[in-house]
Amino acid sequence: MFFRKDYARPGPGIDPDEPEKTGLARFVEILQLECVTLVKLNLLFVLSSVLVVTIPPALFAMNHVVRKMVLDEPVSCFYDYRTAFRQSWKKGFAAFGLTGVPLLCGGVGSYFYLNHAGWNPMLLAPFVLCSTVFFVTLLAAPYVYGFLDAGVALRRTPRLALVLSLGKPLRAVAAAVTGLGVVAAGILEFPISLIFLLLIGFSVPCLLANFFIRKLLAAAL
Repeated sequence: MFFRKDYARPGPGIDPDEPEKTGLARFVEILQLECVTLVKLNLLFVLSSVLVVTIPPALFAMNHVVRKMVLDEPVSCFYDYRTAFRQSWKKGFAAFGLTGVPLLCGGVGSYFYLNHAGWNPMLLAPFVLCSTVFFVTLLAAPYVYGFLDAGVALRRTPRLALVLSLGKPLRAVAAAVTGLGVVAAGILEFPISLIFLLLIGFSVPCLLANFFIRKLLAAAL
């Protein structure tokens, strides 16, 4: 069956005593083990986001499943996704409120003030403020989902996410570029990118973002 449980396990020719791979080799290994699961996960996310209002819990559920992949935990795609979607929908809306709202406000504000700064240089000040909010939120977003999924209290999550994203910016930048950047590029190229978006356009960028921050997140928990 399509949504049958698909636990990651050593397959034929894989030595169970082989040292754990790291870096790019580890990411490629995850792709090989979870390639079918990533397609299933992407389709689940697209289907459960059709109503728009369900996007926040859908995002949280997708991040939950992907985090299990990068932590090398057994994954049952449909069960894990459905459970996170139904039981953690409040966390989904909280995470979206902490990330999606500032990103939207910061992006729209930056665009507006930059367009009008030509005739009023004073508008450069709110432009800098809005763009700072946008980029800081962009860097902190993967950590917000990671902390909430790990059970960290909502009141502590923003501070911890900011500390990690600004204290170790290289991994946060890599997560932001490969996560939101790839998704944004796919959306901008629509409808040419339709097949990409339907099959792996959301799950693989989510995997990349979580992969880059996994060690720092684990050390902070």
